[in-house]
Amino acid sequence: MTQEFDIRTQDMPATMRVLLDEYPRDSWEAHPGFREKTRHWLGAHEMFRRLGELVRRETELYLEKSRASDDFAGRLSYYGNALVANLHGHHTWEDKNYFPELSAADPRFDRGLEILEKDHQELDHVLDSFTRTANRAIKLIHLDENQAHEETGRLHGLAGTIETFLDRHLADEEELAVPIILHHRLRG
Repeated sequence: MTQEFDIRTQDMPATMRVLLDEYPRDSWEAHPGFREKTRHWLGAHEMFRRLGELVRRETELYLEKSRASDDFAGRLSYYGNALVANLHGHHTWEDKNYFPELSAADPRFDRGLEILEKDHQELDHVLDSFTRTANRAIKLIHLDENQAHEETGRLHGLAGTIETFLDRHLADEEELAVPIILHHRLRG
C-alpha cells in the first residue's frame, strides 16, 4: 500500500543528526532543559503510535472474525477519528508554530524541518485515503458484509501504512527537535 504514497524511507541526513550525537535519546529525561512541554509533545507522539497500532489491530480482529461487525464499526469510528483528527491538529500546529520556533533557534536544521513538513503533507494524503476507506467500510458493514470485509482489507493496508509512516517520521522528528530544544533551552 505504501506505493500509492510518497513516503520517505531514507534516513534523515547525517548533518541533521549533529546535535543528537551531543544529546542522545537516553539522556533527554535527565537533562535540566527537558521540561514538561517537551514531555507532553513526546507523549502526544506516543499516543499516535498507540492509536495507529490499535486501529490496525482492530481491523485485523474484524478480518479474523474475532470482532463483531457493529463493535468494530463503533471502535473504528471512535479510534480512527481520534487518530486522524489529532494527527491533523498536531502537525498543523508543528508546521505553523513549533518548527518556526526551532528554525529561529537554530537555522542549521531548516533542511530537516523542511523534510518533516513534506512528511506532513504526504501524511495528509494518507489520512484522507484512510478516512474515505474507513467511512466506506463502516457503511458497508450495514449493507453488505462481504464488501465490508474487502474494504476493511484495504483499510488494514492503510492502517499499516500509517503505522510505518509514524514509526519513521516521529522518531526523526523527535531526534531532530529535542536536541535543539535541549541545546538552546527552549520551551521552558
